[in-house]
Amino acid sequence: MARIWSFLIGYALGLIQTGYIVGKCKGVDIRNYGSGNSGTTNALRVLGTKVGLIVFAGDMLKAVLATVIVRLVFGGMYPELKYLLIIYSGAGCILGHDFPFYMHFKGGKGIAATGGMVLGFHGSFFVTGLCFFFIPFLLTHYVSLGSLIVYAGFFIQLVITGQMNLFGMFDGVSQAVLNEMYIIVFLLLLLAYWQHRANIVRLIKGTERKTYLGKKNDDNLPDTSKG
Repeated sequence: MARIWSFLIGYALGLIQTGYIVGKCKGVDIRNYGSGNSGTTNALRVLGTKVGLIVFAGDMLKAVLATVIVRLVFGGMYPELKYLLIIYSGAGCILGHDFPFYMHFKGGKGIAATGGMVLGFHGSFFVTGLCFFFIPFLLTHYVSLGSLIVYAGFFIQLVITGQMNLFGMFDGVSQAVLNEMYIIVFLLLLLAYWQHRANIVRLIKGTERKTYLGKKNDDNLPDTSKG
């Protein structure tokens, strides 16, 4: 039952669409521009770096909040399931973000929410996640490439950490629980790659759009300077 509640807590928070809310405050339905989703990358391209960073922070923090709530509610009762329940809350948040029912299941791609889950999971994972994202992004300016590498890196690091019990974070956790964690993260990995399937094709063809921080991007279409 703790698994279900953890997932539902994450899903409820994931329904908070930061990009859509911030866009509406500026008189823009972000889903009508750029890639058509309400995630960080589209917000950055359509509304600029400042708004993009606000959206990123909001989408990440809602996932962090989900992990904090789950830790406080279930961490003491189920210490051996703590990390597993955090992943369930993160999975719920990502699915709520990607497929909000009240927006006809048209949300974002869940990368910022994933960052929040990783941060809430363990600080060391978040540090390596930043490296996985920003090194390829700053070298290529492809947000999608950094996002895909983050997911693959998180899954690989999780498996290595789990099997070797690095950092001592999984003391007392059974192999069955570890395997459940691996499966959930692997399914999230598959979802992320499916969500980015068009980006993967463009990366292979060399036609993927580049994103520049602090510079005007191709999808800055609406004029939000008035009102």
